Amino acid sequence: MAKKKKKWIKFRHKIIVNLASLILIPITKIKYRVKVARFKESKRKDRKYLVLYNHQTAFDQFFVSMAFYGHVYYVASEDLFSMGFLSKLLKYAVAPIPIKKQTTDVTAVMNCLRVAKEGGTIAISPEGNRTFSGKTCYFKPAVVKLAKALKMPIAIFRIEDGYGVHPRWADDVRRGDMKAYVKRVIEPDEYLKMTDDQLYGTLKEELYVDESSPNKEFYHKRLAEGIERAIYYCPDCGISQFDSKGDLVWCEKCGKKIRYTPNKQLIGVDFDFKYKNIADWYDSQATYMNGLNLNEFTDKPISTDNVKMSKVILYKNKVTIDKNAELKLFGNRITAKVKGAEYVFDFDKTDAVTVLGKNKINVYYNNEVYQFSDNKKVNALKYVNTFNRYINAKGGNEDDFLGL
Repeated sequence: MAKKKKKWIKFRHKIIVNLASLILIPITKIKYRVKVARFKESKRKDRKYLVLYNHQTAFDQFFVSMAFYGHVYYVASEDLFSMGFLSKLLKYAVAPIPIKKQTTDVTAVMNCLRVAKEGGTIAISPEGNRTFSGKTCYFKPAVVKLAKALKMPIAIFRIEDGYGVHPRWADDVRRGDMKAYVKRVIEPDEYLKMTDDQLYGTLKEELYVDESSPNKEFYHKRLAEGIERAIYYCPDCGISQFDSKGDLVWCEKCGKKIRYTPNKQLIGVDFDFKYKNIADWYDSQATYMNGLNLNEFTDKPISTDNVKMSKVILYKNKVTIDKNAELKLFGNRITAKVKGAEYVFDFDKTDAVTVLGKNKINVYYNNEVYQFSDNKKVNALKYVNTFNRYINAKGGNEDDFLGL
């Protein structure tokens, strides 16, 4: 006789979340000064939702939980499940649904179907990434297949001004206001009549937020610090290294300084800077990368960084290989020089290169996962964009998605 599968949803999840909320909700409100609108319809026990939200801050999941009554089961990247004891504790307490970042994960879809069948509300950010620019990131059309398979009401959850309060590239939370709310609910009767393209277009439109405009002001004494994690392109020097302090960021090649202002705009110091905000600069950076001839960088590296290198044992832990590995990015590969050895990750044999958090790099190679971290100045986007530029060019797609 086949062994009966244990239920995903446990009564303890609701109890633990309710107790934790007594501490976490006040902390979240104080930290982010966020106004969360309670979604009263979620009180109904016969109504469970697929919650789709745009991703702006590290606390977005808390905003969703503050809006919805009852426990919400979040789809989370595998990195959350590869932290040893802490991962086991999270799995016991709230049972998030694991998914492999930037890959097709059939198991994640099956687990979502399982949670839905058991009567749970599921939340996922289709982007899979927090925005670096203030604009909602690209997300794969696969979310449409998932939604149609689940056949749950889709709750569109919008987070606004989170980029101003806490940009992904920054360590510091700024003084300002933000809000989070359910914009609309799309019923199965409505979206099951749509084509996949129609539903995808609707979801993109409903979730899209552009935070680049100077609509509000956000204050901190270190406003610009961390921009070098989002920007690697100088309009005068091409690919470069940047540094930042206070409200200034500068190119280490030409020395030109740019001021990041409280209203999220950019001003050149003693010169006219061509980009009004990070989003403009970020978009120009992508255009530059899409026009870059990577063949020029097969012998000389695009950049070199010193990082901690670890091997990720998926859904278990991470094993440190070297705390000071020399990481080099070339036009067709990434190399990591460690004590007594060199790892070579040829792009032709690499499944994916992704960025987690502010600037951790994951390389998926030969059915193994390697992570590079612990250097605050590293620009992980450069590695992700270069890999995807290589794959796109090889496939004849000269101006395509660069991985974020």
